[in-house]
Amino acid sequence: MRLVTYSVGPAGPARAGVRVGHRVLDIEAASRVKGEPLPSSIKALLAAGRGALSRVQALAKAAATEARSFSQAMHEERAVRFLPPVPDADKFLCVGKNYRQHLDELVKNELLKEIPQEPTAFVKLNSCLVGQDARVVRPQGVVRLDYEPELVFVIGRRALGVKKVDAMDYVAGVTILNDLTCRDLQKKEVASGSRFWTAKNIPGFGPLGPEIVTMDEIADPYDLWMTCSVNGEERMRVNTRDQIWKLPDILEHFSRYIPIEPGDMFSTGAPGGVAVGKPNATELFLKPGDVIECSIEGIATLRTTIVAPGDA
Repeated sequence: MRLVTYSVGPAGPARAGVRVGHRVLDIEAASRVKGEPLPSSIKALLAAGRGALSRVQALAKAAATEARSFSQAMHEERAVRFLPPVPDADKFLCVGKNYRQHLDELVKNELLKEIPQEPTAFVKLNSCLVGQDARVVRPQGVVRLDYEPELVFVIGRRALGVKKVDAMDYVAGVTILNDLTCRDLQKKEVASGSRFWTAKNIPGFGPLGPEIVTMDEIADPYDLWMTCSVNGEERMRVNTRDQIWKLPDILEHFSRYIPIEPGDMFSTGAPGGVAVGKPNATELFLKPGDVIECSIEGIATLRTTIVAPGDA
């Protein structure tokens, strides 16, 4: 099942939807056709529990065969704007330094002072998130803008004191983050000891989506190929098995004392192969006009365009 948050028109409200082929079924509107209404946001839908998700799956199947009954709840894909799948998470934690090759890149470029001995994370602010086909402004003065494709786990139920062996039972699905990073600013923040990571929280620097792919469609989250291309040229391709800290390690660590709520997300780190780690980095940093595609190969692709100030 593919869950989305979408709007109709540039000023339309955010709505929860599910893909039905190349169309989007509005979950709340469809649920009114058959039974009690379901929530109109993905976060609330996840909080409603597995029964609610089962109803969504049943509605999607019914809509595929009973199109006339659901016509008022259905939208053509080209008529909607895809927003971040969870635009209002209580917590979006980005686990850093989670691929060994990327660790080497960070150390070499003085973007990391020490190797962590347990999972570490920074907060990705909701205010920086954008959806599919977003036009992201490269701010004036930024010249070292880098791409970072990351696998994101979306939590489906409240998790507190979770053990590794049970961790995957708390996952609703996965999505993709392009953790855009201003390397100029990141280096200054590392040197100063800052933990806020402004370099990763500039508005627009969080392309997320295009959808949540539920776990019933993922045979093994640790045998997925993550790729990133710029203007059609593949820049990296890595398997998620290469992560140092897997989701069970991550969820056990962060749920020790803090409750992780439905709709909260964990991004699991950038693979090696980003621009800053290559000898011709100056040529590879993102420029206005560049189109970036971050993919879970064969499953989903997140597309973003970089623009100059004033062109968004």
